[in-house]
Amino acid sequence: VTEGTVTRWLKEVGDTVEIDEPLLEVSTDKVDTEIPSPVAGTLLEIKVQEDEDAEVGAVLAVVGSGAAASAPAEQPSAPAPKAEEKPAEAPEAEEKPAEAPKAEKAEAPKAEPAKAEAPKAEAAAAAPKASDAVSGAESSGYVTPLVRKMAAEAGVDLSNVKGSGLGGRIRKQDVQQAIDAQKAAASAPAAAAAPAAAPAAPKVEVSSKRGTEEKMPRIRKVIGQRMTESLHGMAQLTTAVEVDLTRIAKLRARAKEDFAAREGAKLTFLPFLMMAAVEGLKTYPQLNSSIEGDKIVYHGSENIGMAADTERGLVVPVIRNAGDLNLAGLARQIGDLGGRAKGNKLVPDDLAGATFTITNTGSGGALWDTPIVPAPQVGILGTGTITKRPAVVQNAEGDDTIAIRSMMYLFLSYDHRMVDGGDAARFLTFMKKRLEEGAFEAELGL
Repeated sequence: VTEGTVTRWLKEVGDTVEIDEPLLEVSTDKVDTEIPSPVAGTLLEIKVQEDEDAEVGAVLAVVGSGAAASAPAEQPSAPAPKAEEKPAEAPEAEEKPAEAPKAEKAEAPKAEPAKAEAPKAEAAAAAPKASDAVSGAESSGYVTPLVRKMAAEAGVDLSNVKGSGLGGRIRKQDVQQAIDAQKAAASAPAAAAAPAAAPAAPKVEVSSKRGTEEKMPRIRKVIGQRMTESLHGMAQLTTAVEVDLTRIAKLRARAKEDFAAREGAKLTFLPFLMMAAVEGLKTYPQLNSSIEGDKIVYHGSENIGMAADTERGLVVPVIRNAGDLNLAGLARQIGDLGGRAKGNKLVPDDLAGATFTITNTGSGGALWDTPIVPAPQVGILGTGTITKRPAVVQNAEGDDTIAIRSMMYLFLSYDHRMVDGGDAARFLTFMKKRLEEGAFEAELGL
């Protein structure tokens, strides 16, 4: 991370700021996060405005004990002490942020510049103070104009909305939940009184973005740029196989409750698919390699990128050393990273170092996709939705019969500069055989 964009200031010039209180929101190529103030005092000056970029180490604002330029003096006869600024030196991007400075002596008040830093886990997970919790009329400094407009148009009283953001701030999702609750409450009496009728056509929910314009978020710019570069820099194509997951489905149904109680993680289909993929990468290392100049690098570990669909856009947290994990370990990692991705709690290190990626487009109901390989990787595996349909199977006597089976498509996009069609087919066939055999009883304690 070398620079970021200031997306929102949570304080205004003249506001009082506590140590570790969220001061602003910053968006980088990797994550969006709230930045806490390293010192307590008054916000004297904002140097980088919203939607402006700043390099790591740049001075974003000045916080100190002096009076803000826009704040009225409490006693006109006594001039306000002048804030003494320190020059900011831009550190390297890899440099760790300095510790919060100690309290200054009363006789020598100084203003501390808040510097732009590469977001860390501590910033994303900073615990809000009790005084930060706000709602309704008290949340004027914490509610964006979009949220206020959304609430006003729907007739939602913000004083009755509980904020889910850091410090109790009210977000769009909170207002949307309140709107949905109002609609449900209004329709419930009518539904109870109305006689039974024929099913009505589904109501079309018109998005609030229809017919509007907005600035493209940084994350969308980065995704677009990198996917275009990857697509134009590789010879990419996609191949697929169909897999019968009936045995896996039955194993999962038998084991998921005990598994969750024992391992503290949900047993979804993804850990089975990921374990089969990791075993395939060990067998066919062409798919777990990268091209560096005129060299081919076969990676010594399987670091699996897990594409996650979030409200902000696509993020790909990485399960490191996935080849060393058993089924339970994969399930825990999938649950942890997926939860932190949706809660916007990932840090840059969570998103770096993938050697192969899996994207579960089937979670949205898609049968097929042709995913783009993210450079410098040479392969990405897609998993389609699982559907029940008739299939030809052999019975115990070897006769063909028709049965209802749980079927899925696996599709692999790959860089033809490194991976041939035969390599891709062998990798997918390996996964298909491994999954259809369903030999995971020992992993599940069955």
